[in-house]
Amino acid sequence: MRGCFNSPTAACCAVVLGFLVSFSLANPIVPHPVVDLLPRQTITPGGKPCGQNNATNRACWKNSWNISTDYEVTTPPAFNTRTVDQFPGPTISADWGDYIIVNVYNDMQDNGTSIHWHGIRQFGESNQDGANGVTECPIPPGHSKQYDFHVTQYGTSWYHSHYSNQYGNGVVGSLIVNGPSSANWDIDLGPYMMNDYYWETADRLTLRAELVANGGPPDSDNIMFRGKNVHPTGTGGSYDRITLTPGKKHLLRLINASVDNSLTVSLVGHNFTVIATDLVAVTPTVRNKLFLGVGQRYDVIIEANQAVGNYWFNATLETANNCGKTRNKFPAAIFSYTGASTTALPTNKGTPLVATCVGETGFSPIVSRTAPSTNFAPSALPISLNFPTGPRGQVFEWRVKNTPIVVEWDHPVLEYILEGNNSFPAMINLVQVPQADVWTYWVIQNDFVLPHPIHLHGHDFLVLGLGSGTFNAATMMNQLNFVNPVRRDVAQMAGSGWMVIAYKTDNPGVWLMHCHIGWHVAAGLGIQFLERKSEIPGLMHLDQMEPNCQAWRTYQATSPYLPKTDSGLKKRFAGEGGGLEGQVMEPAVRRIA
Repeated sequence: MRGCFNSPTAACCAVVLGFLVSFSLANPIVPHPVVDLLPRQTITPGGKPCGQNNATNRACWKNSWNISTDYEVTTPPAFNTRTVDQFPGPTISADWGDYIIVNVYNDMQDNGTSIHWHGIRQFGESNQDGANGVTECPIPPGHSKQYDFHVTQYGTSWYHSHYSNQYGNGVVGSLIVNGPSSANWDIDLGPYMMNDYYWETADRLTLRAELVANGGPPDSDNIMFRGKNVHPTGTGGSYDRITLTPGKKHLLRLINASVDNSLTVSLVGHNFTVIATDLVAVTPTVRNKLFLGVGQRYDVIIEANQAVGNYWFNATLETANNCGKTRNKFPAAIFSYTGASTTALPTNKGTPLVATCVGETGFSPIVSRTAPSTNFAPSALPISLNFPTGPRGQVFEWRVKNTPIVVEWDHPVLEYILEGNNSFPAMINLVQVPQADVWTYWVIQNDFVLPHPIHLHGHDFLVLGLGSGTFNAATMMNQLNFVNPVRRDVAQMAGSGWMVIAYKTDNPGVWLMHCHIGWHVAAGLGIQFLERKSEIPGLMHLDQMEPNCQAWRTYQATSPYLPKTDSGLKKRFAGEGGGLEGQVMEPAVRRIA
C-alpha cells in the first residue's frame, strides 16, 4: 500500500493515515546508537537559594535557578535524560536543563519523514533540528533515527514532521519543559493543542491549494481541541471538556498546531493571564482574548472564580479568509467546573468577537534583551507572490528575495558543510551570516495582502516593530523598540506590511526561516541562514548524518515517486492513476513545513 501522498484515491488515504500517525511496529526497528556525543554539561548553581517550585513559589526552580535566570548564560544541569520511544504523538515532558532522546521509526511505505522540535534553540546542535533538506536527509521508509538534544529553555512547545505538509496528517505532539513561572498557579491542566482538520489529506490539498484556478487554499472541515469536536455539518463527535477546580488557578498551555487557520480564543466569563509567549517568560499580562497564529503558543493562568457551571471556550476566525477559514461556524470546547453537569452544554454564548489577523503585542520578557540601535543597518527580505504557469496550469509561488525556496532532500546544507562544499545552489535560498555574537537586523517586507506567521529556527528573535505599508529605515526608526521588545519564535506579520526583527549570531548552524502556513511554505516562502559556518564542524558530529542520508539516497533511487527533480512547476509526474480533479499528480517539492 502506498502512502497518502502518492495515492490517487481518497479511500487509500483514509486507510494509510493510520501509518502516518503511528511510527512503531510490533517489532520496531532498533535504531543505530548515536555515537561520540558531546559531554553532558555540569553547571554550578549561580543564584541565591530560593526554595523549591510549588504553588506559592513558582518563580523558583530547584532552589538555585529562577524566573530571572538567563538561560543563555546559566542553565540547570541535566538532572534527567528523557528517552521517548512511542508514537503516535505522545506529549514529551522534561525539566529545564534535561536532555531528550527520541527514537523515530518510519514505518510508512513510500514517504520519508523528519521531526522538528519547534522552538527549541538547539545550541550547538543544529544537526538535531529535524528539518530535512536543511539539517538532515529525510528518514526513509523502514528506517529510524535517534534525536538527542538539550532543552535550555522552559515552557510550552510542540514537535511536528518537517517533511512536506505531512504534519497536517497528524504527525504532531506537544513538548513541555517544566520550569519556573512568572506568576503562581495551583493546577497544571497540561498542553491544549488546537488545530484545523481536513477530511482529505494535507498532501492532496497542497496540490489543490497550489493551483490559481482553485481560488486559494481550502477551508478546513473543522477545528479540533485536543483532537475532539462535534461534526460541524452532520452528526457524531463530541466537545472536548476540561475540568476547572473552583477557587484554584489553572495553568493552561495553548498551542496552535494548524496548517492554515489562525485562531482567536476566549473563555466566556474568564480572563487569561499570559505568563509566556512561545518559550519566553513574560511579565503577567491580563487579556480577555488571545490571537494565535499558526505555530504560536501561550502559557496562561485561568482563575476559576465564577459560579459552578459549564463555559464555552470559543475559537473565532477572521471572516474575510485572510488567515484561514473553517466550515465549522462556531468552533468551541467546554470548560466545566467540578460539580457542574458533565453532559449539559453551556447556556451563555458570550459576547461575539470580531477576530482579525493581527498578532498580539505588548508583552514584556522577564529576561531582558536589548539590541543596540546605533548600528542598525537592516537587510531586506522582501516577500512576494507570483503566478507562473506550469503543466498543471497557473500556480501560486511565494518568493523571499525573489526566490521560491526548493530544498534538496538528498543533500542538506549541513552535508555541504561536512564535505567542505561551498557551491550552494541558488534555489535553496541561503543567506550566510558569518560574524559571531553580533546583532543582525532584518526587514521582512510583505508585498501581498495576506499575513504570515513567520517562524525562525534556532533563535528567539526580537520583534522590533510591525506596521503597514513600506518600511523606510531612514525615516521610521522611531517606530521601533530596541529595549526588551516582544521576543518569540513565531511572529504574525500583516498583509501589505512590514516586520523588523533582530537576532544575535550566538548559535552556529543552518537555520530555516519560513511562513508556518503549510500552503505558503509549500509554495516557496522560506529562506535559510547559515550562521558562523566555519565553526559548525567543530561543534557537532556531522558525519552522524551520513548513514541516514545514504539510506535515503538508496531509497530515492528505487522509489517510483522520487527523486524530486525540479520545482514541480515544469515536469509532470508520470505515476499511475490520475491526480486531483483529473490533473496528473506531481512529486512533493518545496514542501518543507
